[in-house]
Amino acid sequence: MWRKFSSGALITASVLAPLAVHAEQKFSLQSVSVDLPFGDRIFPDGPGADVVNSNCLACHSAGMELNQPALSKEQWRAEVEKMRTAFKAPIDPKDVDTIVDYFVSLGERSKSK
Repeated sequence: MWRKFSSGALITASVLAPLAVHAEQKFSLQSVSVDLPFGDRIFPDGPGADVVNSNCLACHSAGMELNQPALSKEQWRAEVEKMRTAFKAPIDPKDVDTIVDYFVSLGERSKSK
């Protein structure tokens, strides 16, 4: 009986020993500061530009959207909702229609050029 117990204890100790070593190694989290490059490019004037500039530029540059292909209203709505839900962008639900309409109008302006 003692032999079975000591074999089990030896196996358990050999399995748990590496874990004990890792538990002794403490780590600490530190806050870091990140300086993001400043982009001075904003969205072109037009109805809703102020809402778009105040919402979208918080996360990415104007160039990111301005270089997108012309999307339909439904496609832009899906993109804006994805930003709100999947990426947790702090876009007020009342601003969604304004943002969508702005990007649709940008696409229509670029088509007419």
